[in-house]
Amino acid sequence: MISNKLRRKRVLITGGSGLLAINWACAVRDDWDVILGIHRHKVNLDGVRTYLLELENTELLERQLAELSPDLVIHTAGMTSVDQCEQEPELAEQINASLARNIAIATAKSGVSLVHISTDHLFEGSGKNYKEESAVNPANEYGRTKALAEKWVQAENKEALIIRTNFFCWGHANRQSFSDWLIQSLRNDKKLNLFDDVYFSPILADTLALTVHELVEKKTSGVYNLVGDERVSKYDFAIALCMEFGLPTTLLKREQIKNANLQAKRPQDMSLDNQKIKNYLGRNMGSVAQFLEMLHKQEMMGRQTELLQAVS
Repeated sequence: MISNKLRRKRVLITGGSGLLAINWACAVRDDWDVILGIHRHKVNLDGVRTYLLELENTELLERQLAELSPDLVIHTAGMTSVDQCEQEPELAEQINASLARNIAIATAKSGVSLVHISTDHLFEGSGKNYKEESAVNPANEYGRTKALAEKWVQAENKEALIIRTNFFCWGHANRQSFSDWLIQSLRNDKKLNLFDDVYFSPILADTLALTVHELVEKKTSGVYNLVGDERVSKYDFAIALCMEFGLPTTLLKREQIKNANLQAKRPQDMSLDNQKIKNYLGRNMGSVAQFLEMLHKQEMMGRQTELLQAVS
């Protein structure tokens, strides 16, 4: 038997078939023993294990944590479709908030470090560059349930690290990211309408993951905005992506959110201020251009190909 002193640290990631989880696994698998907690979908990634995780029963979840012995749990599981959350608010609350509370209870009792992944959809969107202490005022059910999740996680696990973010990455065959959708559409010569009045502060999933692990090593707790250094519109992000990937900007058309027929209300400005984490770590997080260059390098190194067939 291998001594615990000699084994690599182990991270358990809930929502194991999601975009963030599979990219997180790729980012840290060389240094961490990675277990993806799955529910319905199977995941096949080199150097990564999977485990059928029970998030709805805290007693069973505690037993599973005892069996797996993770040093760290990253909670990424959730219902992320804004429209579906609006249509099924009770289900959204169960998945986004109740399951987060369960994992907070189980990790607190088990003495396992917890990182809860939150969102930038916590504000109505009339301001910009929201800080950690800005008053939460969600515009939709997705934001409401994610805000409730933060409240419940903090109540059940005082040592939890809560990360507010907006990431992009490579997806799989059944789920595209925003950047996937842009790249695939433009490579197929499809014209796209992009909002030039909706703002966010995106970060590459790998940068998000590696920075979180750095925070964990420092035993950080509380709420942090972990986003890129730039506030950009969806349109300007697409322009930058075209420049990096050599795609035609002529296929992009400006559009305003007020003219879009959206089922659920969206915040017009989701940008987050990341000064707190920059001060804490003593460095910048990175620019959109830097993240897109890294995304392009990942494609050339085979990340996109690997992830396309990773989830079934």
